[in-house]
Amino acid sequence: MEAPRKYAVVLTPEQRQRLEDLTHNGQGPAKKLLHARVLLMSDQHHPDGRWHDEQIAAALGLHVNTVARVRKLFATAGEQPALDRQPRPLPPVPPKLDGRIEAQLIATCCSPPPQGQARWTLSLLVEDLTRRGFVTSICRETVRRALKK
Repeated sequence: MEAPRKYAVVLTPEQRQRLEDLTHNGQGPAKKLLHARVLLMSDQHHPDGRWHDEQIAAALGLHVNTVARVRKLFATAGEQPALDRQPRPLPPVPPKLDGRIEAQLIATCCSPPPQGQARWTLSLLVEDLTRRGFVTSICRETVRRALKK
């Protein structure tokens, strides 16, 4: 006889129906569909009997730790946190242009172009921002996106 799981998954009929609809429909992010299948297979009241973590991992091509983590998330936080990916609170790299630098960029665009130039180009704006010490380096595309806003 197997020891009871610390984080057991017990689905209500409504939850089971929602997860089955999600997996049968096939519409959604791949990770969400995989996690839904993990929860369906981990259910204590599964029609074919509860699957073991090793069986689920082998059937779905996941690691055993992933199966355990999804079960733990469901038991502790609920259905949606177990299915959805956690949003990243901050971008991995802070933006190079903040409000102060964007204001300088716009002011530069509104000023007369350098001697011998008909207008400000993106390359000229990049050179001006680096020459004035607002940034150490910046891409033309970043300047273009800032101006487009």
